Amino acid sequence: MENAYAKSVSEVLAAFGVDPTKGLSDSQAADHAKIFGRNVLPQEQSTPFWKLVLKQFDDLLVKILIAAAIISFILAKMNGETGLSAIIEPSVIFLILAANAAVGVITETNAEKALEELKAYQADVATVLRNGCFSIIPATELVPGDIVEVGVGCKVPADMRMIEILSNQLRVDQAILTGESFSVAKELECTVTTHAVYQDKTNILFSGTVVVAGRARAVVIGVGSNTAMGSIRDAMLHTEDEMTPLKKKLDEFGTFLAKVIAGICVLVWVVNIGHFHDPQHGGILRGAIHYFKVAVALAVAAIPEGLPAVVTTCLALGTKRMARLNAIVRSLPSVETLGCTTVICTDKTGTLTTNMMSVSKVCFMKSLYHRPMMDEYAISGTTYAPEGLIYDNEGVQLDFPAKSPCLLHIAMCSALCNEAILQYNPDKKIYEKIGESTEVALRTLAEKVGLPGFDSMPTALNVLTKLERASYCNKYWEQQFRKISTLEFSRDRKMMSVLCSGKDQDIMFSKGAPESIFARCTHIMCNSDGSSIPLTPDIRSELNSRFQSFAGMDALRCIALAVKRMPPGRQSLSYADEADLTFIGLVGMLDPPREEVREAIKSCMNAGIRVIVVTGDNKTTAESLCRQIGAFDSLGDLSGLSYTASEFDSLPSLLKMAALQRMVLFTRVEPSHKRMLVEALKNQNEVVAMTGDGVNDAPALKKADIGIAMGSGTAVAKSASDMVLADDNFASIVAAVAEGRAIYSNTKQFIRYMISSNIGEVVCIFVAAVLGMPDTLVPVQLLWVNLVTDGLPATAIGFNKPDSDVMTAKPRKVNEAVVSGWLFFRYLVIGAYVGLATVAGFVWWFVYSDNGPHVPYSELVNFDSCSMRQTSFPCSVYEDKHPSTVSMTVLVVVEMFNALNNLSENQSLLKIPPWSNPWLLGSIVLTMLLHISILYIEPLSVLFSVTPLSWSDWKTVIYLSFPVVIIDEVLKFFSRKPRGRTFRLRFWRRDLLPKEARDK
Repeated sequence: MENAYAKSVSEVLAAFGVDPTKGLSDSQAADHAKIFGRNVLPQEQSTPFWKLVLKQFDDLLVKILIAAAIISFILAKMNGETGLSAIIEPSVIFLILAANAAVGVITETNAEKALEELKAYQADVATVLRNGCFSIIPATELVPGDIVEVGVGCKVPADMRMIEILSNQLRVDQAILTGESFSVAKELECTVTTHAVYQDKTNILFSGTVVVAGRARAVVIGVGSNTAMGSIRDAMLHTEDEMTPLKKKLDEFGTFLAKVIAGICVLVWVVNIGHFHDPQHGGILRGAIHYFKVAVALAVAAIPEGLPAVVTTCLALGTKRMARLNAIVRSLPSVETLGCTTVICTDKTGTLTTNMMSVSKVCFMKSLYHRPMMDEYAISGTTYAPEGLIYDNEGVQLDFPAKSPCLLHIAMCSALCNEAILQYNPDKKIYEKIGESTEVALRTLAEKVGLPGFDSMPTALNVLTKLERASYCNKYWEQQFRKISTLEFSRDRKMMSVLCSGKDQDIMFSKGAPESIFARCTHIMCNSDGSSIPLTPDIRSELNSRFQSFAGMDALRCIALAVKRMPPGRQSLSYADEADLTFIGLVGMLDPPREEVREAIKSCMNAGIRVIVVTGDNKTTAESLCRQIGAFDSLGDLSGLSYTASEFDSLPSLLKMAALQRMVLFTRVEPSHKRMLVEALKNQNEVVAMTGDGVNDAPALKKADIGIAMGSGTAVAKSASDMVLADDNFASIVAAVAEGRAIYSNTKQFIRYMISSNIGEVVCIFVAAVLGMPDTLVPVQLLWVNLVTDGLPATAIGFNKPDSDVMTAKPRKVNEAVVSGWLFFRYLVIGAYVGLATVAGFVWWFVYSDNGPHVPYSELVNFDSCSMRQTSFPCSVYEDKHPSTVSMTVLVVVEMFNALNNLSENQSLLKIPPWSNPWLLGSIVLTMLLHISILYIEPLSVLFSVTPLSWSDWKTVIYLSFPVVIIDEVLKFFSRKPRGRTFRLRFWRRDLLPKEARDK
């Protein structure tokens, strides 16, 4: 039923044709079931497993690799190869692709769990009135029009309109919908607010929420998908997962690389058409197949097979570091997404604040003869822990707070007029509440005040264990004063009173809304001597002024406390007794900001990240918090910075777009607003991180570029998120952003390393093919280099330390290419040297090596016609394994030196020495040991077609490899000099790059 909150009880009942004393008849219930459906959230079809698997192979580079593996296997069989040599290359490629596909499938199946976990919030049974009788039926059988009774502890089974309250009050915990920790008082009156949100609909009980106080009856107005929970499910269902910025850029670069590779392969094949008929091939067809195999080897060399595995490994290493920062990553790509986040939309309660109500100020009468008449004391401490100090209005710490008469009576009233429990949890090592947050805050205050009569107070309390300390003072007062009678809180009185007997006197302690307590007080206690004086109009005016200051500018939740001496022997209280009270103090409490948040907000501003506080709380309270944490640049005019949901909804479209660019605070929101905010920001090309903890946050968490759930949050929120904050702390997000930026920087470094190495392999094969030399490297050697000697150092580069200015630079743009124009030029220069050095090592062994055949260069480039000519050496020399071994070793060693180049993109090795990353040094040592093992251990040397090298061979390898360091140092120098970089870029074609790279 639409707008049931705005209709009277009689209108709602009439709409469903139901008598509130009899309920629906069985026939009416059956008819309504046909019209409105069952009270269940529909089951959504999940994506078939085979589709998820195929989706992981929908990538151009992957398709080229698969084709290369299949062709390689077919060609090996056509050449008569059998056993391990025929299948090793395609097998390794398929294993790598399968591993990456498995990671992708696991990630996507996790996302679908969020929808399933929504069902945990549906009630199982309901107490319903039908045919004039109450009965308990499965909640799935409820229909609109049913009269349902709910009580304390009941989970609301459907969306319902209140029709009757059967107790003094009804309070409901709506945290799963609003994210706010305070329970909400429900009423019968209709709501007249326009653009009403969940918090405004005080006559509606929402499906999945829990009754925490009272008993009531309500009529069902919505079931299944037509409930608040159903709307959340629909929002999650219609949210499609989007690729992360890094994935988009890697895919774009992969597509570009694939096109370049395809072009080079075709070029190599075409260039060698004239060699198809060479005699050693045994015919034109066999010659064409031979060079086709060379082209396939070129494709295998050019594609960095290990890149997906190294990216995954680097992100996984990042997740480990983030876990130490209390950020638990559920989706690997989200690690990097944090690095380019431009806006963080953060929940207020529990993220920016401790989610633990704490008394921060108390106000009481000082003396009639002093000005000002009122004293304000400040109380430190931001949690439920009974640890905090009390300061007077001049900021001086009170050594013995309990010696102050007013503070002593405030502590007594806080301890006795209280139904909550404060306890210590030894497993979690925190102080916890049972009951209302405001009452627990009062219990904590009583502990901070301490006890009278001990000169060592409150120091003496510190010798107690935490279990004993939790409620030591509260229990003391409960032992001194026995509770006799209680007047429960009611909505009309807005106060609570208890009658206590002890120390030969009977006293009534009262607490409640300040306006209610003020009206019932005739006297006020003076702190100077503990006396009671009449509450004159002047004092009352001053008291009201302090209350307005607490509630207004300070945005504190205020509770007034009072006492009354009662005649001895009383065994009960009546409402009439709540008169002629003596006012003892005004207590102001708040959900305090976390101590580290202010510095974290400042770090975000320095890093160019905008923080938007999104909360269901009221505007005044939220603005006060934002001032405390420094979210507002100025503390003056907040117009254009702070909006309620209804204010934002009423803005024209153009003004909404302008408001989004300045907004800092968004209050009185419900789930649809959070999702709308994320969509609107993303439409402005912002990279959005959204925090949340309730079921209500799940759609927005799923829609955001990175959803961040709280560790104390619901299972639904965690399942919909990319990352979970174990400590619910905003500061942990900022630390994770810094880690994300460092990971992206390292990702660029190892991509640069791997691509420049692969360019070297391409140049090597291409130059050899164009010059007409024998194959410098066989495919299995290329695969070894790509997977092992490339993979280990590339992974170690992920351990590079972040730059010192990582959180002072602005976020990178979403459309920034992973490989920019200048960077690609550097790839080409380094790659060209790697390839030429590899070919040079091959030529050196044939022409110049003391252990070589000293073949003239002209003979080497015409090796294919050796059998048709008279030569001074046997043609079998071209089958020697030494030259390809030297080439392979040069390629490996030059890549190790190139790995050192990648400790930093632009900083010299003189500034960031190799030992700054011991993992990289270790990986280089391990890589060289592995390479040496395949050279000198017989079965491996046969498998990889290599042979042991002599000391003179190794010296040549080092001479050819080391210059790559000098070349990159020169390029780094130009990178640090913008003019030099611009000069260099004139000499090469930018139109060969991806569009994003050309735009740089």
